[in-house]
Amino acid sequence: MCKGPETASSENEALSEPISSKTKLVTKEELRSHNGPRNAWCAVHGKVVDIAEFSKRHPGGDLILLAAGIDATILFETYHPRGVPPALLNKLQVGVMKEGELDTSFYSWDSEFYTTMKKRVVARLEERDLTRRGSYEIWIKALLILVGFWGSLGKMYTSETFGEAAVWAILMGAFASFVGTCIQHDGNHGAFSNSRALNKMSGWTLDMIGASAFTWEFQHMLGHHPYTNVMDMDEDARKQNGVDCPMNEKDQESDPDVFSSFPAMRMHPSHKPEWFHRYQHIYAPLLFAFMTLAKVFQQDVEIAVSKRLFHIDATCRYGSIWNVARFWAMKVLSAIYMIGLPCYFHGVLRGTALFFVGHFTCGEMLATMFIVNHVIEGIAFATKGGQGTDKDKEQRPTTVTGTNPMTATLKIKKNKDTPTVPLNDWAAVQCQTSVNWSPGSWFWNHVSGGLSHQIEHHLFPSICHTNYVYLQDVVEQTCHEYGVPYQAEPNLWIAYGKMLSHLKFLGSEKQE
Repeated sequence: MCKGPETASSENEALSEPISSKTKLVTKEELRSHNGPRNAWCAVHGKVVDIAEFSKRHPGGDLILLAAGIDATILFETYHPRGVPPALLNKLQVGVMKEGELDTSFYSWDSEFYTTMKKRVVARLEERDLTRRGSYEIWIKALLILVGFWGSLGKMYTSETFGEAAVWAILMGAFASFVGTCIQHDGNHGAFSNSRALNKMSGWTLDMIGASAFTWEFQHMLGHHPYTNVMDMDEDARKQNGVDCPMNEKDQESDPDVFSSFPAMRMHPSHKPEWFHRYQHIYAPLLFAFMTLAKVFQQDVEIAVSKRLFHIDATCRYGSIWNVARFWAMKVLSAIYMIGLPCYFHGVLRGTALFFVGHFTCGEMLATMFIVNHVIEGIAFATKGGQGTDKDKEQRPTTVTGTNPMTATLKIKKNKDTPTVPLNDWAAVQCQTSVNWSPGSWFWNHVSGGLSHQIEHHLFPSICHTNYVYLQDVVEQTCHEYGVPYQAEPNLWIAYGKMLSHLKFLGSEKQE
């Protein structure tokens, strides 16, 4: 809820109290104030650590600065499968969070499920002598994709007929989608290479195809990954009433990725149904094609200017003049070779048409492979807050029919020796809100950039996608052992059909 001036005043007074280092009590407001690239604090399991200077030698590069000003417990746990030495945390610690300052989390960390899985996954990597981050397998693929992208773009310029140029535009769009799923995705997750420079360069390939890696980091890594399919009902209600609270009063646990990308669609059961949603399963495939255009021309610019994405503060990136310069420079440069040169070679109308053909291809491919992983029959959704919320039921994700996937799995298993895992255990929730397709397939794992092994990716985002096919059986077996659901569809086509069926179900709900 929005706080009154008295509360804010009392918090400011608390900030001025002299408290010794390590045990210094930190408020949420103070934590949020340390959110820049040169002044960065974050909270990890209640401890407050200063990461600004450490980011210069952090093995994952300045990726750590995304945690600036927030509770980074989930990022800390998920990006370090081997763990972090307690001595390092103690060295970086500057205080502890004042009791009651952080918003109550939707998630529980009281189970051994994720700890056990991380140990087993690390053991499998060591058994197969695989590096956690990428090596020659992804590097060779990345090189081929980049050659394909620039080669298709060049042929599009020099084609003698518009029809021939359109074919190359389609191929260029396809290669651009592979840049998104197979190169930048790993790079911006810090999983492309052990080299900080290679990770940064591979992440920049998203800017190369016209979008912004910074926008992707905020939406995908600070919203979608930690809080998959979670919706903050209080914030949603405030937005509908035209109320915008200060950033330090917003709850960070909300997923803006899928649900903000397609505002004309009802993808979360908590969204109000409209009459046109009855047809969303029909127009969805057409709308998917516009995804990348909306990001390139609207969302990227809005975030760079406002320094925020809904409830996510973007100061950790755009507080740097260098990053702002990089953003606008890449927008101008990519516009030259993506729009300007096609118009030069083929005329304004045909050149613009070729640009749209490429984007429609890219958008359709990316949306298709991504949405089937989280908006599909059997998948769960979760909500936080809202008036009249049952606090017990709030802490469990449910399907659109009101069932909990994990409860259903345990009923089928009927094994009294199954270890107890809370329904809102973070890793268990990831398994209830994500779906695989073509599990165990080396081919589809490469084609999709690991999106076909979405469960593995959400549990281990810092592991290169080329490894997922070798970890899939470990993850599935651990889920089975702990009674956690592991939903997988035989192939993309079946998953796509179930996604459309799910959209039809969501759209058919009666409007109030």
